[in-house]
Amino acid sequence: MALVPCQVLRAAILLSYCSILCNYKAIDMPAHQTYGGSWKFLTFIDLVIQAVFFGICVLTDLSSLLTKGNDSQEQERQLKKLISLRDWMMAVLAFPVGVFVVTMFWSIYIYDRELVYPKLLDNFIPAWLNHGMHTTVLPFVLIEMRTTHHQYPSRSCGLAAVCTFAVGYILWVCWIHHVTGVWVYPLLEHLSPGVKIIFFAAVTIIINIFYLVGEVLNNYIWDTQK
Repeated sequence: MALVPCQVLRAAILLSYCSILCNYKAIDMPAHQTYGGSWKFLTFIDLVIQAVFFGICVLTDLSSLLTKGNDSQEQERQLKKLISLRDWMMAVLAFPVGVFVVTMFWSIYIYDRELVYPKLLDNFIPAWLNHGMHTTVLPFVLIEMRTTHHQYPSRSCGLAAVCTFAVGYILWVCWIHHVTGVWVYPLLEHLSPGVKIIFFAAVTIIINIFYLVGEVLNNYIWDTQK
């Protein structure tokens, strides 16, 4: 795709995430008032990740246009840093976390929605906002992968970063339970301690698999074009 359409597309995606976040935060939901607020939900964390990522993409596009035809080495260095940050976020956070949220949410929702998204939430969250949080993330990140080549870090560094994020969030969920006595997700209420450990290990493995899928997909798309 041409540069300008890609810029417009990324800007539109960024604006859509800003709209989703603003509408979500405006909801007067009891869960927002409890310990951890919105930050205890992986869906909200993912929305912030996606918004920051596409913000960096837009900033990179603007910087690229402004430095085009400019011989300043300092500006070139700054642009390369932005591109490196954009690529790292895509590889380690935007793609694996985004795909994980979409696939896990809808898989559990189809099996038994009460385990992850109780029907009570329909009174607070409209259907379009639910899809904005749990559906459009996947096509948006795939569009970005298709339109821009991203340089992935070494596999060991990438997987280590993904594991750090996954374990960090699991510890955060456990801490919230320790403080409040309530699990963030109803699903966890039905699992024994041993099964919880297996579940958390499986979640960590799955998100690592999604990292590898993103790496393979990125290489396939751009090696084929070359």
